[in-house]
Amino acid sequence: MNAENINKLMLRPKVLLAPLDWGLGHATRCIPIINVLIEHDIEVILAAEGAVARLLKEEYPSIVILPLNGYNIKYSRGRRSFSLKMLIQLPRLLSSISQEKKWLNKIIDIHNINAVISDNRFGLSNVKAPCVYITHQLFIQTGNSFLNKVAQKVNYYFINKFTECWVPDTGGINNLAGKLSHPVHFPRTRVKYLGILSRCRKINTEKKYSLLVLLSGPEPQRTIFENILLKQLDTINGTIVFVRGLPGTNKKIQLENKNIIIHDHLPAEQLNELLQQAENIIARSGYSTIMDLVTVQQKAILVATPGQTEQEYLATHLMEQKLFYACRQEGFNLEQHLKEKERFGFTLSYKTAALQKDIITEWADKLKTEFMAVQ
Repeated sequence: MNAENINKLMLRPKVLLAPLDWGLGHATRCIPIINVLIEHDIEVILAAEGAVARLLKEEYPSIVILPLNGYNIKYSRGRRSFSLKMLIQLPRLLSSISQEKKWLNKIIDIHNINAVISDNRFGLSNVKAPCVYITHQLFIQTGNSFLNKVAQKVNYYFINKFTECWVPDTGGINNLAGKLSHPVHFPRTRVKYLGILSRCRKINTEKKYSLLVLLSGPEPQRTIFENILLKQLDTINGTIVFVRGLPGTNKKIQLENKNIIIHDHLPAEQLNELLQQAENIIARSGYSTIMDLVTVQQKAILVATPGQTEQEYLATHLMEQKLFYACRQEGFNLEQHLKEKERFGFTLSYKTAALQKDIITEWADKLKTEFMAVQ
């Protein structure tokens, strides 16, 4: 084999992957995709900032992470003002989308990017490379029928700029996200259902903790719910583990109750174990958290972020399916909800749909073939 052929074999296509910065869930659900790409000899470059970048750096210390500004959406303190707060931020959001389109156009040339995977970042499409959009929300739930139609048109306007759309759910009746991932009308861009995206795996382990609290999501609601919970934890017997969802933070909490273990953040392997060692779990009804919970077959109390219509829909939908017990943050009473959860008639009918690796590997194979053809 001559030197030219050896050099060709050493070259690998580069894929830029960038998750949205609304909480950590968009980043954590990308982990299985990143792993498949790496296994398939694809060079992955990540783009993020802040807590998302810190989380990804912990998981992949050797991977290049390019700085990319997040949307930095702020939630309101009350659910009634949620829609107004989001509307006020719309011009800044559109400006962020425009800026990231300009950013991507430059980055593709600077780093010789061969393809792009965007988890819910509208601006990361470009005609220079195949671009994949990841979302479980083909249908945007706003709480208003007229706004639903407007939101879906805007959603599809951006999705149709991508070459493919990957949905982390199953395509059949036995799905997880309900009408969010199974709309009446689909975008023009080809939609593929990936199955469940989770960094967790089912293991055999003993129960060690009375309660596990998982917090994440944008401020100020993350802190508001944290304060509500911390005031009520003394009513629980046994050991409590509290994961705050704040990677890289230096803000420590000092508690007198020695039965409460506080973690700002945990790597995937530790969290996977904790999820299955807890008798009870309280978590936001974020879709990535839900996918982790169904993967390890754990029951939980879901508490939607007030005013976040997607989480509110998922909490209600999954409670109707008897997969989880759900309640509201307003008037939250830990002791009462734990009792109600014990009386709740959970079903274990949902069968976790494994990640459809073949969708990712076929995409990667095509990318490698096209890449080698032009070398």
